[in-house]
Amino acid sequence: MMSSFAGTHLVSLAAQDLNDDKVTPGVLGFIVFAVIGGAVWLLMKSMNRHMRKVDFDEAPEPEAGRKG
Repeated sequence: MMSSFAGTHLVSLAAQDLNDDKVTPGVLGFIVFAVIGGAVWLLMKSMNRHMRKVDFDEAPEPEAGRKG
């Protein structure tokens, strides 16, 4: 019984702090944004490393030079 009273009391306190006109992401939003940014940076670094290994020089096909 006491835990349900404490839970409803905390919920009502949290509801009073919310303002519909001002919503900010806070620390959690910054952390999520930083993690996503770090993941993108690591993926781009890995992609550049793999793209350097690719050889794009392609031999022409023997029949491509002939017309007719």
